[in-house]
Amino acid sequence: MKLKTSLVATLMTTTLLALGGGSAAAEVRPQTIKFATVLNADHPQGMSMNRFAQLVADKSGGKMKVNTFFGGTLGNDVTFVSQLQGGVLEMAVPESSTLVGVKGLKEFGLVNLPLLFKDGQEADAVLDGPFGKKLISKLPDAGLIGLGFWENGFRHVTNSRRPINKLEDIAGLKLRVIQNPLFLDTFNNLGANAVPMPWPEVYPGLESGAIDGQENPLPTLLSSKLYEVQAHAVLSSHVYSSWMLLMGKKFWDRLNPDEQKIISDAAREAQVYERKAIRDYEAKAFEELKSHGMKITALPATERARMQDKLKPVWARFRAEFGEEGAAQLTAELAKVRAK
Repeated sequence: MKLKTSLVATLMTTTLLALGGGSAAAEVRPQTIKFATVLNADHPQGMSMNRFAQLVADKSGGKMKVNTFFGGTLGNDVTFVSQLQGGVLEMAVPESSTLVGVKGLKEFGLVNLPLLFKDGQEADAVLDGPFGKKLISKLPDAGLIGLGFWENGFRHVTNSRRPINKLEDIAGLKLRVIQNPLFLDTFNNLGANAVPMPWPEVYPGLESGAIDGQENPLPTLLSSKLYEVQAHAVLSSHVYSSWMLLMGKKFWDRLNPDEQKIISDAAREAQVYERKAIRDYEAKAFEELKSHGMKITALPATERARMQDKLKPVWARFRAEFGEEGAAQLTAELAKVRAK
């Protein structure tokens, strides 16, 4: 009798496994995920997207396939967000400042307050801490799922007209900026003529002379070959820039818990990979940009202090616009990080 009972139990267990009820792997269904960016595949962001795709494939036993799309072939950061919300696109990694224009997500703009962070480690601590988690918790109400902050880096100014050694050298330059009021105000307050423009239009604009310059981290300058159309760069580090790894909520909600866990686990590992990759690449980019003839200068500390003073009205306006409560939390958390 005991033998028969044991045999029946074994058969029932085998049947449950065959039906997909007994293991995480059996719950995973074949599916394809489109993952888009405006940058090139050889940029650390692109390499990290491919790393994420490989992690998902490995963790799903090859059932979940992530197809990566580079160079703005599926749109730009602004259109990616609407595509994610509408369920047309499954994943993207836009600049986090893009989210400021989405209802309920203005607090994301606080990350870009000028001269906020001293280094990437400070940014990691704040974005991985309570403040960053609070921002991510706001995304589902906007039809988005946040899977982590990736580093873009500190942004620097380039132009085709002259070296920038003091703030007055920025005056009059027609500079492309992200389509965001904070970036517009920042550079208009510094005397530039700020021009909002989607990233895929920037290289042609620089090449034609429609704009004099732009502002981006060094890895983007190298990967996008801006040294071909920009003679000068200044290490201004005026804004810290992050990307938000996003999935559309419509797609996320169609995933079962096992599939969601695969995506979340892969995202956590990819975040670690991306931050190391972009920081390693930055040193390489500095040397390679110089080897291509770009003249790189550092903004003196005295000029950075002048910049901070000149941008006080920008801080005041956007603290109020993005939310004083969130701004207070951000600065309090940053103070704790610096006190350690």
